[in-house]
Amino acid sequence: MGLPGALPVLNSKVIEFAVKLGLALNCNLAFNSKFDRKQYFYPDLPKGYQISQFDVPIAAAGFLDVDIPLEFGGGHKRFGITRVHMEEDAGKLMHAENGNFSQVDLNRAGVPLLEIVSEPDMRNGIEASEYAAELQRLVRYLGVSNGNMQEGSLRCDVNVSVRPIGQSKFGTKVEVKNLNSFASMSRAIDFEISRQVLLHSQGQEDQIVQETRLWEEGSQNQTFHQ
Repeated sequence: MGLPGALPVLNSKVIEFAVKLGLALNCNLAFNSKFDRKQYFYPDLPKGYQISQFDVPIAAAGFLDVDIPLEFGGGHKRFGITRVHMEEDAGKLMHAENGNFSQVDLNRAGVPLLEIVSEPDMRNGIEASEYAAELQRLVRYLGVSNGNMQEGSLRCDVNVSVRPIGQSKFGTKVEVKNLNSFASMSRAIDFEISRQVLLHSQGQEDQIVQETRLWEEGSQNQTFHQ
């Protein structure tokens, strides 16, 4: 909360959970790890910075094996895990529909959080949602989290980029937020892929800029972006 004179105290349980999760994701564990101060001004973090990890995360270079359902092509796929790091959660911003004001809920500010960063190994929405569903099963089995997306216990943000066949370099990535279910994740990714492919086909790939877009499940569309 950034109270004057109050120093951060490490929650020992998050280290135990991070090690469990890192081992389950076949990661290399760091015997010496450190926290970093992520400076940014945003109303959901009263003290003006977030305690996170950057260059020395507690776990890195792992993988997760996932079986894709037969109705979606089937097959066994391995998705790389870039890192698992510890940080503190922020508050929750709630924006009014008319856009005139926002409210902030600080109940979860400072609560321990584990973030998993994945390698760019997913090729469509189904693969990404099946990967996320497998992660949910894993954290529930380990007792790390109840994994309930509707309660905010498990949250997913996705980065989407496309590239022409034969090109090795990834295109400009676009982040999509506000994904409240695995089905929403799948639909949002496929929508963004189609949007970027259309711009490429029209010779307007310069209009694909690095930005954050929000998915509106009700309209099945990206109604606005930041």
